Amino acid sequence: MDRVNMLRARPEVLVLLGILLSLLLDPTGGQDSFSLTWEVQRYDGWFNNLRHHERGAAGSRLQRLVPANYADGVYQALEEPLLPNPRRLSNAATRGSSGRPSGRNRTVLGLFFGYHVLSDLVSVEKSGCPAEFLNIHIPPGDPVFDRDQSGDVVLPFQRSRWDPETGQSPSNPRDLTNEVTGWLDGSAIYGSSHSWSDELRSFSGGELASGPDPAFPRAAQAPLLMWTPPDPTTGRRGPRGLYAFGAERGNREPFLQALGLLWFRYHNLWAQKLASRYPLWGDEELFQHARKRVIATYQNIAMYEWLPSFLQQTPPNYTEYRPFLDPSISPEFLAASEQFFSTMVPPGVYMRNASCHFQMVLNEGFGSSPALRVCNSYWIRENPNLNSSQAVNQLLLGMASQISELEDSTVVEDLRDYWPGPGKFSRTDYVASSIQRGRDMGLPSYSQALQALGLKIPRNWSDLNPKVDPQVLEATAALYNQDLSRLELLPGGLLESHGDPGPLFSTIVLDQFVRLRDGDRYWFENSRNGLFSPEEIAEIRSTTLRDVLVAVTSVDPDTLQPNVFIWQNGAPCPQPQQLTTEDLPPCVPMTEIHYFEGSGPGFGITIVALCCLPLVSLLISGVVAYFRGRERKKLQRKGKESVKKEAASDGLSAMEWPGPRERGYPVTIQLLPDRRLQVVDRRLSVLRTIQLQPPQQVNLILSSNRGCRALLLKIPKEYDLVLLFNSQEERGAFVQHLRGFCENWSLGLEVAEMSEYELFRKAVTKEQRERILEVFFRHLFAQVLDINQVDAGTLLLDSSQKVREALTCELSRAEFAESLGLKPQDMFVESMFSLADKDGNGYLSFREFLDVLVVFMKGSPEDKSRLMFTMYDIDGNGFLSKDEFFTMMRSFIEISNNCLTKTQLAEVVESMFRESGFQDKQELTWEDFHFMLRDHDSELRRTQLCVRGGGGGVGDIFKPNISARVSFIARTSEERSCPQRVGLSASKAPELGGPGLKKRFGKKAGVPPPRLYTEALQEKMQRGFLAQKLQQYKRFVENYRRHIVCVAVFSAICAGLFVERAYYYAFASPPSGIAQTTFVGIILSRGTAASVSFMFSYILLTMCRNLITFLRETFLNRYVPFDAAVDFHRWIAMAAVVLAILHSAGHVVNVYIFSVSPLSLLACIFPSVFVNDGSKLPQKFYWWFFQTVPGMTGVLLLLVLAIMYVFASRHFRRRSFRGFWLTHHLYILLYVLLIIHGSFALIQLPRFHIYFLVPALIYMGDKLVSLSRKKVEIGVVKAQLLPSGVTHLEFQRPQGFEYKSGQWVRIACLALGTNEYHPFTLTSAPHEETLSLHIRAVGPWTTRLRETYSLPTGDSSAKYPKLYLDGPFGEGHQEWHKFEVSVLVGGGIGVTPFASILKDLVFKSSLGSQMLCKKIYFIWVTRTQRQFEWLADIIREVEENDRQDLVSVHIYITQLAEKFDLRTTMLYICERHFQKVLNRSLFTGLRSITHFGRPPFERFFCSLQEVHPKVRKIGVFSCGPPGMTKNVEKACQLINQQDQAHFVHHYENF
Repeated sequence: MDRVNMLRARPEVLVLLGILLSLLLDPTGGQDSFSLTWEVQRYDGWFNNLRHHERGAAGSRLQRLVPANYADGVYQALEEPLLPNPRRLSNAATRGSSGRPSGRNRTVLGLFFGYHVLSDLVSVEKSGCPAEFLNIHIPPGDPVFDRDQSGDVVLPFQRSRWDPETGQSPSNPRDLTNEVTGWLDGSAIYGSSHSWSDELRSFSGGELASGPDPAFPRAAQAPLLMWTPPDPTTGRRGPRGLYAFGAERGNREPFLQALGLLWFRYHNLWAQKLASRYPLWGDEELFQHARKRVIATYQNIAMYEWLPSFLQQTPPNYTEYRPFLDPSISPEFLAASEQFFSTMVPPGVYMRNASCHFQMVLNEGFGSSPALRVCNSYWIRENPNLNSSQAVNQLLLGMASQISELEDSTVVEDLRDYWPGPGKFSRTDYVASSIQRGRDMGLPSYSQALQALGLKIPRNWSDLNPKVDPQVLEATAALYNQDLSRLELLPGGLLESHGDPGPLFSTIVLDQFVRLRDGDRYWFENSRNGLFSPEEIAEIRSTTLRDVLVAVTSVDPDTLQPNVFIWQNGAPCPQPQQLTTEDLPPCVPMTEIHYFEGSGPGFGITIVALCCLPLVSLLISGVVAYFRGRERKKLQRKGKESVKKEAASDGLSAMEWPGPRERGYPVTIQLLPDRRLQVVDRRLSVLRTIQLQPPQQVNLILSSNRGCRALLLKIPKEYDLVLLFNSQEERGAFVQHLRGFCENWSLGLEVAEMSEYELFRKAVTKEQRERILEVFFRHLFAQVLDINQVDAGTLLLDSSQKVREALTCELSRAEFAESLGLKPQDMFVESMFSLADKDGNGYLSFREFLDVLVVFMKGSPEDKSRLMFTMYDIDGNGFLSKDEFFTMMRSFIEISNNCLTKTQLAEVVESMFRESGFQDKQELTWEDFHFMLRDHDSELRRTQLCVRGGGGGVGDIFKPNISARVSFIARTSEERSCPQRVGLSASKAPELGGPGLKKRFGKKAGVPPPRLYTEALQEKMQRGFLAQKLQQYKRFVENYRRHIVCVAVFSAICAGLFVERAYYYAFASPPSGIAQTTFVGIILSRGTAASVSFMFSYILLTMCRNLITFLRETFLNRYVPFDAAVDFHRWIAMAAVVLAILHSAGHVVNVYIFSVSPLSLLACIFPSVFVNDGSKLPQKFYWWFFQTVPGMTGVLLLLVLAIMYVFASRHFRRRSFRGFWLTHHLYILLYVLLIIHGSFALIQLPRFHIYFLVPALIYMGDKLVSLSRKKVEIGVVKAQLLPSGVTHLEFQRPQGFEYKSGQWVRIACLALGTNEYHPFTLTSAPHEETLSLHIRAVGPWTTRLRETYSLPTGDSSAKYPKLYLDGPFGEGHQEWHKFEVSVLVGGGIGVTPFASILKDLVFKSSLGSQMLCKKIYFIWVTRTQRQFEWLADIIREVEENDRQDLVSVHIYITQLAEKFDLRTTMLYICERHFQKVLNRSLFTGLRSITHFGRPPFERFFCSLQEVHPKVRKIGVFSCGPPGMTKNVEKACQLINQQDQAHFVHHYENF
């Protein structure tokens, strides 16, 4: 303000500043600028007034003559019901017939010259931002706009652009801005900016650029922002056929277009004259001199020729330039002039030639007519009637001879009903739109304007204008409720005008032109501006529009009247008649554009395709997993194929026919030397074995038709074998082999023939045999268990034959083994089958099977032991020798994959004989045998024969007795789940195996006071339901309080970011109109964008392994659960993908709304993307999705996320870790796309970096730390291939490598690629000099690793492939020492972290180190102890060094559970015997207790609470399959519901 005041105080400074700026900002661009002797006028209107530089400049605000009249006094426009409906007002005040000539004989040329002058002075049509609408509601049944009488037609009307510094208070109401210069400076010819003018120039000879025809300017094209709406008549679009003018809307009608062409040609004419006159002048001099002359001529014609003809008043004489006069355009002037012009527009315009011949014009689809119809000429492209300069001349001459419509309130239908429409409508009401524009500008009422301008105010409606039709006045007054004070300026000014503008309009227009003239420093008559000499001024004053027309068109001056704006009697070339609508083709009616028409299917398909991205990714992952699985199986089968091929070398190939509704499959038939016929598949797996014994009769049936290829082999008591050969010759070869086989073994062979159809019908298929066996087993169990015959299974009424067939059925050895779930060659099957097959025919009858089953289901322990005795009394002498006892034990251990060696088994036999006092005996009687089992009556009593049977019925019958099977975790009759076992004393609590748990824990077997135990549980059970739930909630919070706090804080930040962005865009963002356009979509998309940006940025911190390992050793670990980093990573990822889906859904809503929004609205929302050029049509949905940077990157982001998330799923990760590893490295692309997606945001400035920068820098630092270690080659010292596919690697310990027991590393093998790292837990202890890993071959990489280290090229360690090492990294298992009591649970290869922990614990205890941890319970769950014998060695070492009884180990072998209870019972007896006698396990050789079955975690934890009653917090650390860790977690949660010791669970899955 001080600077402005200083300038205002020093006028001479302003003058100097203006001159200086004019020189610096010289529009000539510097070319020949010093040869221009005057100050060149700027194109944009700035610095015309040196005191107020902005006056008259493009973009300046309109200056009111009368105070604003807004509903709120600030910016809200007056609407219904305060003011009449604009369409009703248009119909009432301006509807009338056409064909009445002007009262002053004003010509049509004068009318459109007035429009041209108006376009040079003011333009307020550009829509304002944010978009505000004053829509025009069409009355129901309107004959033009609501022909269907729907009553819901609304013509859109968007408010004009306003000065954002206005509209803030009643003292500063809204003012509209003028988009062009507010001077008579030829801006309609040269444009309102320097850049616009440059686009119009040719820069050659000072001329404006022309197109192919020099009489026409170049076509409208970018970067010129010419207004290019569609033709409302034909719907044609685009700039083709439109010309580049200085006025943005210069192509609106051919008539306005013709005047633009006139001035274009006039400028080039002057440039040519000057070029011939001054050949040394350059382009800039020629252009500026021609421009100066054309502007001066234009000013003279407008002020001294056109204005008097328009107002019938002569403006006062020019005296001098008045710098203190404000020449700004007033909104009242715009309304007055524009509205008065509208009453003069005729329905058509004549065309004539120089000889006064009026032309017939061509109309598309209508033929010829005497004139151009105005309503069908708006924004017309390539008008066939105006395709040459001669045609343009004829149009100008025709307008000069045609008399306009009468200057009254009537407006022809071409404007009132068929004006070019906004938005999706092709037509609108010009008068209604003008009324709305007046309300938008806050124009005063008619009475207020008269009073402000000092004019007489009419007393009543009849005083307005006595010449107006009374019906019009009456209808208008009715709309205003007879209140004249409410009459608006526009209808009031029209009603007062008749023949000439009324007093109000005349005063406003004259005042505006006088101010424009006297306040213009560059006015041609201002002798002080140095533009023209007095002679030139006089010459310009004498130039008329007629002179311009003659100069341009080269017509005879006599063919035009002297004043082309008035046609007087006697003037040449009178018009044929005053045009009416009846003489012209009809106006093309309104059409409505449906923006989304035709896009629905494509939009839907696009959305479905985007939704299917995860499915596509899932399909790809399935294919990858399939091939990875094939690769893994191929590696596993390597070395076995040769053996199988050799076994099948003697077989014959054929196709087996399984049944009428099943597909055949290729098989190989082998005739083996031991009277066996064997069927194998293509993989050489045995499908079926048939044992043939003489004197069995083999029936062979051959097909006699259809190529004679089929063969049916019938063997008694077996289902039939149907084979199809490729040819009769192949079948004959098989028959020959079979004949020889039968003759060799004295087997009868009977051959018959029948048709192939009969052969198939006669065949007994496997399915039919299974149905027979199902009935067999149903009735078998019905008799054994005394079940009602009906309950044995539903049989058909005519099934007696089937029952008899079933009961006479006999089981083969293979079917008997299958019913037991065993292999036919198992020793136990051999013994049991031989015992049951009393007649020795090789098959079991119903009665034989029943006899054995009754003993197992109902027999006493003595019966069962006698049965076993008889089974293994091979020689039948009534004694069981040591060899036979040894054979029995061998058959028992087959179930555990021969888990004991012969030496171990011999040791067991000798020990059992010795313990029973039979060491001197070589044979046992049954009494001796039963005496050996004397301590295990209860186990034998519950022992059963586990029969699978056929069909579900047997299982249903068998279920009631399943609970009675022997379990290898000792049970009590009161056994229940621990939290419900309230009445049991501690002495009755279940034990985990032979010796009591307390004894194994090193405690006395004494019982804690039962009262305390009982009271505590009784108190818990007395709580109500709500109290129990509250206690569970409290315990849950106590267990996971750190997790809950971190998740709550993180979620609160995300929610806060969502709310902040949503609120900002809904209520606080800079006005653009987007919230009003797509409220839900913008809130959803912007809010989720902020949250997703934060999540995807800070998820990087969960992968900073080095940082997490460091921080977990600080005090922060007490507040932040660093061990849950991976779980937190998954949680963030899942939450982020949900928000990303919502973000995408928000954008789907946005895209749809933007696809149906007009361009004027989109230009407000996306000003950097869209320019409102009137073309109306928004971009299609596919443009938003695939042709914008945010859209395309968004689609790619969805694709990347779909791939990453699907390939990161647990299911796929287990099948192809490499696929997971590779696809997860797409995170680099993910962040690149996120940065691009946010950087090219259409709505807001980039914000992603705000969230991303800090975590990205931290993550990069963490990665650099890892990279500093990764590329150090580490030599492998030792490599061992252990059973169960485990590879033991021992390698050098890098210098300075410090770690803790339970931590893990990532390794890459140089022989398998240096970029693929896999995580493994260290099995070495921190005190050891080398590092070791135990890696199980479960996938392609670990399998190849095993192969790599299987065959070293030499004994030196240098020959082993070297490793890259990254780590160590921390996890929850290293927290074991922070608990007084810790439980370690390892399943499968998941025992690796505990190997390190156990060795570390024993080492520290041997040194006498002080540790908080006083007791560790290690539970090892394995299918068989041979899977991980290396761990047994470690446990054995721990047992030897554990002097303080710190470690208690329990091993659970799960493979034996419920496979065959008789044999597992015997194994259980042997194991307990071994523990009792030698204090070590039979299976592992350890002092640790071995259990058969799965660990009962819940009961185990309960017993720990009893053993350690003073310990309030017990650490549980589990690692293994997800199923096992879930069971541990479930048990911990269940136990934690009690008010006893709290179990804190840390787990890792593999």
